[in-house]
Amino acid sequence: MRKWILALIGVAALSFAAFGQTATDRRQACSNLSKLAVAQTEIVQAAVVEAGTLDLHEAHPSSVFKYLPAFCRVVAMAKPTTDSDIKIEVWLPLTGWNGKFFGVGNGGFAGSIEYTGLAGAVLTGYAAGGTDTGHTGGAGEADWALGHPEKVVDFGWRGVHVMTDLSKTVVQAFYSAAAKHTYFSSCSDGGREALMEAQRFPADYDGILAGAPAFDWTSLVSHSALLAKELDSSPESYLPAGKIPAINAAVLQACQKGEPGAFLADPQACHFSPETMVCNGAETDACLTPAQAASLKAIYADANLKDGTFVYHGQLPGGESGGGGWRLWITGGISGASADAGLSQGYFRNLVYSNPKWDPKSFDLDRDLKAAEAASTAALDAVNPDLTPFKARGGKLILYHGWNDAAISPLATVDYVSSVRRKMGERQAEEFVRLFLVPGMQHCSGGPGPAEFGQYGHFNPTLDSAANNITIALEDWVEKGTAPEQVTARGNTDASGAGKGDSFSQPICAYPKAAIYKGSGDRKDAASYVCGMK
Repeated sequence: MRKWILALIGVAALSFAAFGQTATDRRQACSNLSKLAVAQTEIVQAAVVEAGTLDLHEAHPSSVFKYLPAFCRVVAMAKPTTDSDIKIEVWLPLTGWNGKFFGVGNGGFAGSIEYTGLAGAVLTGYAAGGTDTGHTGGAGEADWALGHPEKVVDFGWRGVHVMTDLSKTVVQAFYSAAAKHTYFSSCSDGGREALMEAQRFPADYDGILAGAPAFDWTSLVSHSALLAKELDSSPESYLPAGKIPAINAAVLQACQKGEPGAFLADPQACHFSPETMVCNGAETDACLTPAQAASLKAIYADANLKDGTFVYHGQLPGGESGGGGWRLWITGGISGASADAGLSQGYFRNLVYSNPKWDPKSFDLDRDLKAAEAASTAALDAVNPDLTPFKARGGKLILYHGWNDAAISPLATVDYVSSVRRKMGERQAEEFVRLFLVPGMQHCSGGPGPAEFGQYGHFNPTLDSAANNITIALEDWVEKGTAPEQVTARGNTDASGAGKGDSFSQPICAYPKAAIYKGSGDRKDAASYVCGMK
């Protein structure tokens, strides 16, 4: 990592020199930002951070910070309501600004600013902004919402928009020029934030990159609560994490067709029966009891109301194993300890029922989904398919999602893009929306598939073009009118993530196309594939 960070610093230094700027005037301009008058906002700090000296008093700071050039750090607190406390930071490189602004989003329940994202943007010449969305805490914590409906709105949509407005004002004041282009990129809840921006505030950004968006928050978290209840209904129903590797191996044996790693190119084509794993003799980690097989079947099944109305997609086969797989999101290490169980419990206790003692074992999908919709759909759900205003001003939207995502179903993202196409028409949608589905990728990144394709920006200089970096592809679409049809992604055949396997590459293709093996050539080489209809 150190080698390519140093390479990037060298590129940045040349860029700064090319602009012919000095830092002297910028230092004074940074200090002057402390006097900037913005309605309902206090500028808490405006100061130059010298190159490589950023100290956020973190226990484990990112190594990237020590490579940062000198920049102006603006810290602000926005209070659009009497119950709002939205912390915002805007970082502005003293020299070598590329004329663009980059908005950084959040994951989970937010609660902190994504400083590594800000650093990556500044390191590559952008002015950048981020927010904690109005509260402080861990990404899995929701007690901040109890009795604070305005903070829920700040988290749902207002925080990112206020951050964007303030950032544009700060950029104008600091550089005496507006950003030529504005971009927003994030994943998970940040993907939901991204879609909320496109839907509610189409003038905020020219280009938006939305990864694995939790856009249908209400249905997603209700499904998580249902699954957590089913797995925790009795000791017999719980699916031990120790059995997940055997489940994944059985799925791959049943459905894998020569892919270069431990993943399925098309998990929708896999029809795996949990009953085939029922123990014939004594129970071991290699087989399932009848109750465990029933739980596994429930994990793969869609969630429906009693009248058959569809609510949310079940898990796709193939994404069971790995550090970002079912052990983290679905089963946890012990019963009731999964990330999904924690998120859904926090959501219903604090955002839906305002009852810290709400019992997740009492969950009823029909009743509690209705209550959730009444409580938070307006603030949290980014489901509007009508993106006409965003398109009308030239906005471009790219979504991506891993087929192995155990946190948020990639089929939900397919549903959203399909709804945009139905609402706006295929031809109209094609002019400004692209979806890339990534085989083997887990939640936002990682997994045994080709999961590295520039989704976190220009930070890695080895991903240096629109051909292998989806962030650059978005910029080329916005600035040059070149629509991306495929991006070459990289992966590693070692599914454990230890980096001991062989590296490989594959194209990820604009949906509904997918990578198809040509029939000859190295399956680990992207040149052996073509994007086409399966």
